[in-house]
Amino acid sequence: MAHTIAAPRRQVSVYDTATPEDNGKLILRLTVAVLMLMHGVAKMTHGVEPIAGMLMPYGLPPELAYGAYIGEVLAPLLVIIGLWTRPAALLMAVNMLFAIGLAHAGEIFSLNEQGGWALELQGLYLFGSLAIALVGAGALSAGGRYGRWN
Repeated sequence: MAHTIAAPRRQVSVYDTATPEDNGKLILRLTVAVLMLMHGVAKMTHGVEPIAGMLMPYGLPPELAYGAYIGEVLAPLLVIIGLWTRPAALLMAVNMLFAIGLAHAGEIFSLNEQGGWALELQGLYLFGSLAIALVGAGALSAGGRYGRWN
């Protein structure tokens, strides 16, 4: 009777199973969320009083300005690590809708001096966040490719 020797089992990591699409999702997540987080850090440093001032003419409570911390700090951190990525990305998109509506409404149909859309940066954040919410985090995330809400 012949004996066979089994090869030792190799530990499979998430990096062995990541696809090019997962790499693309990681780059998208990191790009949009890190850039958004920088705005959140500025709000943490300088406060949200200017936002509160923009809310009052619309009859909105100034306390709503603290939502910027959720949309520009908490949500980007969740997107960066890839945990509850889809809802966090939606929060970032809602944050951008508020930013566009409060601070940039007059520029929606405007071009800048170079001929580009005046709201290029805001558009990147808004549509990048929506893209993340649609495609999810991928395998290179804390929640994993098939994590709930990921």
